[in-house]
Amino acid sequence: MRDNIYHQQDAAVSSFEFNEAVAKVFPDMIARSVPGYAATLRLIGSIADRYVRPGSRVFDLGCSLGAASFSVQRQIGDRAEITAVDLSEAMIKNLTQQVQQEKIGSIHPRLEDVRETHICDARLTVLNFTLQFVPVADRLSLLRRIAQGTLPGGVLVLSEKISFEDPVVQEEMRTLHEAFKKENGYSELEISRKRAAIEEVLIPETIAVHQQRLRDAGFSRSQVWLQCFNFVSLLAFKD
Repeated sequence: MRDNIYHQQDAAVSSFEFNEAVAKVFPDMIARSVPGYAATLRLIGSIADRYVRPGSRVFDLGCSLGAASFSVQRQIGDRAEITAVDLSEAMIKNLTQQVQQEKIGSIHPRLEDVRETHICDARLTVLNFTLQFVPVADRLSLLRRIAQGTLPGGVLVLSEKISFEDPVVQEEMRTLHEAFKKENGYSELEISRKRAAIEEVLIPETIAVHQQRLRDAGFSRSQVWLQCFNFVSLLAFKD
């Protein structure tokens, strides 16, 4: 379904949440809002194929409708169990139905706060545009638990909307991002209303802040492997 949640000018703007209305249009919403999203998903599958070993585990934290989980599963088959976690009942309900319909036994949806998920024997954990919705004060503890539960040679994929220290660059990237959304059919009104709804829910940070936190959490090193305007994906390694 096409995303038109924010097209009505007379409707009140409330804080963004991953409810049933968003779940119905989420694939269209994120594809039209996040530059590079399709490439990110496709290449997460390639990363899984390289790093995931038989008998290890994969965690997709903040999985929404499970797009990253399906990308991983298409590449690795039944090589590893995939735990797909989300706090949104609407998202997990839809994901569970799809997994059951397609009879995919290796993807296990779980309704849970990612801050409470027990990570163990992981060769791959995916936080695909998830950490930005976690309160800043809780981000280090979450990453620390992921690092502790990651096997040597395992990796974390961390995709995020980012901010920039240079205000000129920040404004340029914001402008380019909004131009991307306009090219994908969003009106000025929709862009403005979506920004108002999400600005206190999604808290972006700089690449430097993310990389320092990853080191503090216990990852050996990290590298940006994909960037499009103000959206990036990092790969963090556990030696």
